[in-house]
Amino acid sequence: MYRSLDAVQIVATLHRLHARIVERFASAGLARVCADLVDVAEATATRVQALARPYVALRLGVFGLLAAGVVAQIVAVQYIRIERIEADAPALVEGLESAVNLLILFGGAVWFLVTMEQRLKRARVLKALHELRSLAHVVDMHQLTKDPTLVLGRAGPTASSPAREMSAFELSRYLDYCAEMLALIGKLAALYAERTGDGVVIDAVNDLESLATDLGRKIWQKIMIIGQLEERRSTWSKPL
Repeated sequence: MYRSLDAVQIVATLHRLHARIVERFASAGLARVCADLVDVAEATATRVQALARPYVALRLGVFGLLAAGVVAQIVAVQYIRIERIEADAPALVEGLESAVNLLILFGGAVWFLVTMEQRLKRARVLKALHELRSLAHVVDMHQLTKDPTLVLGRAGPTASSPAREMSAFELSRYLDYCAEMLALIGKLAALYAERTGDGVVIDAVNDLESLATDLGRKIWQKIMIIGQLEERRSTWSKPL
């Protein structure tokens, strides 16, 4: 039970994270973003369950078409009588070439039908991953203007500066919530990789996880800067 991600636990973790954000930053836009992420996580849990199930109707339809194609090939072969063909080498070569071309086309049709289910699932997963990627960028936008160097209050704001009313502790908590949201976005993407062996999907999931990790790394750099500034402030405030 500990060798794979549990979608239910990820959704529960996001619910707790949303509650924590609301308790500390009730009016912040980040709380609404996290609420949207909870909705996406619940939809993801449903999607990954459906992804693991086969498309029975599609498989039956494909099997029927393939069976009809095989029967058609067998019937066509039965109408060919090599002994009736006159000793005309060019005509024989032309007939064999046509038969080979038909077999190649039939093989391509078989491959198209057999891989149809995989391609349909791939399209659905890539659309869902695009939604998660967009949410990751939205989270990054919310932390973009959170400058940790301004917690010291030594530089006055300009006319175009955004409102900065958070203390150092509040800012570190806000950034930590952003980092947690990005990490959970990466885990939601990983759910899709666990349910499919499609190389295209796995590459897309890896790209999204790398994006979430890179964005989270920038946030943790800000959190470290806040810790260093707080340490320096406490050092400066000590009497000599």
